[in-house]
Amino acid sequence: MSEESTIHVPVMPDEVVAQLALSPGAIVIDGTLGGGGHTQLFADLVGAEGRVIGLDRDPEAVERTAAKLAGLANVSCVHANYADAPEVIDELGIDAVDGILLDLGLSSDQLADDSRGFSFHADGPLDLRFDPTRGEPASRLISRLSAEHLADIIYQYGEERFSRRIARKVVETRRDHPIETAAELADLVRRVVPRSKNHRIDPATRTFQALRIAVNDELRNLELALERLPSMLAPGGRLAIISFHSLEDRMVKRAFRGHELLDVLTKKPLEASVAEQSVNPRSRSAKLRVAERPQTDPTGED
Repeated sequence: MSEESTIHVPVMPDEVVAQLALSPGAIVIDGTLGGGGHTQLFADLVGAEGRVIGLDRDPEAVERTAAKLAGLANVSCVHANYADAPEVIDELGIDAVDGILLDLGLSSDQLADDSRGFSFHADGPLDLRFDPTRGEPASRLISRLSAEHLADIIYQYGEERFSRRIARKVVETRRDHPIETAAELADLVRRVVPRSKNHRIDPATRTFQALRIAVNDELRNLELALERLPSMLAPGGRLAIISFHSLEDRMVKRAFRGHELLDVLTKKPLEASVAEQSVNPRSRSAKLRVAERPQTDPTGED
């Protein structure tokens, strides 16, 4: 894939735009830059007087999207974790922002890159890191964990009821040879997990989800972001988060309801339209929740 190409399609663009309600001159953060689809929409909305800061842990995504959006003077692309957004805007000399979007999960570009291991339909290395320059690849993780620890990860992060069966098979297999490719792990899981009646979902899906979450420490990063991002919002500013599985959605729901700086705007999560789901299958599991920092703080002061 070339630096300037992307196959990623932004999820729920109309709903995101409507819910963030950005005005010309606004400052907004796209905390999960990806292919830059949402970022480009924001740049058009806020205009030349506004500013869009796109963050991503994936250095390839930042490089590719920065090249794609190079003609937009109001866009900055930064290699950073969205949980570190407060430090990023501080370095940029920004006091507060009017909107923040997190579109959690994978981009189509990452899935299409066989060298990353996100797609278990390709025989690429079992890596699963958003930032390949940091941390431990999934192949190394599963080579050293005990069966009990591995089963716990697959169960807790993947909600996979056959987690112990999978973990035992991984340990048994690695005694003979290391599991180094995505395809090999996927085949292993398929051999021990019965295929569900819903044939649209591959039996390996939950295991790969769990390992990806563990390798990237995704839930901890989301927890940190939910604690830190609300204080970045200007009065009337909005935080929108699109999640793709129940663990994330529950965290967002609880954090929004429990944060003293936020008023919940979506009592139930918004979902993609039937029309969008038909052309973008990734949107089928998407849930959008939005909260706003009120014009007055909890003490009643302006």
